[in-house]
Amino acid sequence: MKTTISEAAKHIGEEVTIGGWLSNKRSSGKIAFLQLRDGTGFMQGIVVKADIGEEKFQEAKGLTQETSLYVTGVIAEDTRSPLGYEMQVKGFEVIQEAVDYPITPKEHGTEFLMDHRHLWLRSKRQHAVMKVRNEIIRATYEFFNTNGYVKIDPPILTGSSAEGSTELFHTKYFEEDAYLSQSGQLYMEAAAMAFGRVFSFGPTFRAEKSKTRRHLIEFWMIEPEMAFMDHEDSLEVQEQYVSHVVQSVLENCRIELDTLGRDTEKLEKIKAPFPRISYDDAVTLLKEKGFDDIEWGEDFGAPHETAIAEAYDKPVFITNYPAEIKAFYMKPDPERPEVVLCADMIAPEGYGEIIGGSQRIDDLELMKQRYEEHGLSGDAYKWYLQLREYGSVPHSGFGLGLERTVAWIAGVEHVRETIPFPRLLNRLYP
Repeated sequence: MKTTISEAAKHIGEEVTIGGWLSNKRSSGKIAFLQLRDGTGFMQGIVVKADIGEEKFQEAKGLTQETSLYVTGVIAEDTRSPLGYEMQVKGFEVIQEAVDYPITPKEHGTEFLMDHRHLWLRSKRQHAVMKVRNEIIRATYEFFNTNGYVKIDPPILTGSSAEGSTELFHTKYFEEDAYLSQSGQLYMEAAAMAFGRVFSFGPTFRAEKSKTRRHLIEFWMIEPEMAFMDHEDSLEVQEQYVSHVVQSVLENCRIELDTLGRDTEKLEKIKAPFPRISYDDAVTLLKEKGFDDIEWGEDFGAPHETAIAEAYDKPVFITNYPAEIKAFYMKPDPERPEVVLCADMIAPEGYGEIIGGSQRIDDLELMKQRYEEHGLSGDAYKWYLQLREYGSVPHSGFGLGLERTVAWIAGVEHVRETIPFPRLLNRLYP
């Protein structure tokens, strides 16, 4: 009977066959220990010389790293294993022998590993990170589908910037200029006017020449947009969503979190509601912490966000930023027009901003004023203005950066490990 490592628990005491790869091995006298992987997990196979004979035992001892093979044996309980079971090997068949596999169990430099990313993904640590990423994606769909959201796919090629930014990748679209999307938000606002509650999940691109551990050139965003919801409503959705994702990873990725050495006690605390601090109070807090150079009206950098987050053991919302440093579409606070109804969610433990969101301007005349102030082309943004012209309603939305969220939940220092094939300032290979 063929099965997989993850399904093997259903076959305790039974003889099964698993197709996989040899990730490592060691031998001691008349016993060989094979570390097997099959994509669903990692499992130990015990080869006893008396069970398979001298010739096959010597073949097992000579197996090379990443050789592919079919392994047949009995699944036995083992309390020492993270899985709770292992295989007593009765036989194996080599599919293809791997020779001189470049990533050995010794230490390798980051650049070497990045050059071999197509192989590095096979390692136990990278496998664990990708499984956490997958669970975050699964939980994302679960949360929004359960709460009545419709998934809408915005275009990747656009004729304008979502935020009036110049950090765009330009391309020719036949006879026109086009750009790789840096956000699907404007299109999601149009979708919200048609479907009420929507979300998108797709790649976005930023031509920002940054080399920090928090930045990627190509990354994935989850962007919900909600009609008839104000800023406060949106904050509640955000904290419920993030809480759901973290608790889902804790429930379904225990082995992976253990592999990564993640302190799960910190994640256990991530449950709504989350604390909030206004931009005004955040500036005061930063000055108290020794950031004398920060002034009201300036945006926060990574050190500022980390200093603010240190005061909390949960994600914290920084609310009501000055309008001058935020996007043109954010709704001003009716009681303080110099600030907008927005919030950034800052993850704990120094992982920085993982969500940016706001209530959007729904007033046609105010949006026209914003167009003039930001020098936005009437043609390129005409369709977006029409959303305020035909049945405008209060609406809010936010965007969560998947890779930063994976880094935080998995406890990974650099976002380059949180996406299968990272695109960095100086890396387009493999």
